[in-house]
Amino acid sequence: MPRAAAVSLSAVSSRALMMGGALMATAALLAAAPAAHAQSQPQGGSPLTIQAVTERPSLNLSAYGEVKAAPDMATINFAVVTEANTAAEAMSQNATRMNQVMAALRRAGISERDVQTSGLNLSAQYDYVQNEPPRLRGYQATNQVTVIINDLTKVGSTADAVVAAGVNQINGISFGLKDPTAAENQARQIAVRNLQAKAALYSQALGVDLGGIRSLSEGGGYAPQPPRPMMYARAEMAMDSGGTAVSAGELTVRIDITGIYDLNR
Repeated sequence: MPRAAAVSLSAVSSRALMMGGALMATAALLAAAPAAHAQSQPQGGSPLTIQAVTERPSLNLSAYGEVKAAPDMATINFAVVTEANTAAEAMSQNATRMNQVMAALRRAGISERDVQTSGLNLSAQYDYVQNEPPRLRGYQATNQVTVIINDLTKVGSTADAVVAAGVNQINGISFGLKDPTAAENQARQIAVRNLQAKAALYSQALGVDLGGIRSLSEGGGYAPQPPRPMMYARAEMAMDSGGTAVSAGELTVRIDITGIYDLNR
């Protein structure tokens, strides 16, 4: 056979083998994916194979757990407010009274690390008369302190002591937990049990079997209580009443969770 004819036949054989291999690969793909179907391409192109994927049904649910806990600490925010004709005099009077308050706190057994200055302010005070310019009356100095009390039996007596020493403004009192971990963990367990019960109820109502949990997320948790108003008009009010009664009550610790469960068909 001439050499040119041999080369031509070899090229034809190679193309035939390639086409045969492609057909065998396509057949194998179709056999492995019976759900697939072929869609003709425009202008006579090769068929496009599309595989349909069905997402597994699921439940997306939320639940929460709550526990009550007795507080074991209190926080009081109070201030000494003084007024004088000059700024220096207002600050000096304020410093003198605040030193007396700090001494009263030490006598009450409050540690220095539990006392923090939370605000210091000096402002001019004006009298306003209609159709007249404001007239300077003097200056007001305010020294605000936040105190943590770890013995709840001393909350009322501590408040009385600082008022007697010179405090003339109490902005609020709040109660909290030194370590909320135990209460939070108990609330988590309750939340999970509630979530499981809700998922079982839904699956039963739907008439399907409940699968495993796919994901779980958490929110909430312990947050310190905002201060509650606790006002004093004069020191004599607390002293004449025989002492200030303070009730700690209970705190609510809540954990919110969200879970996704699979449903078995």
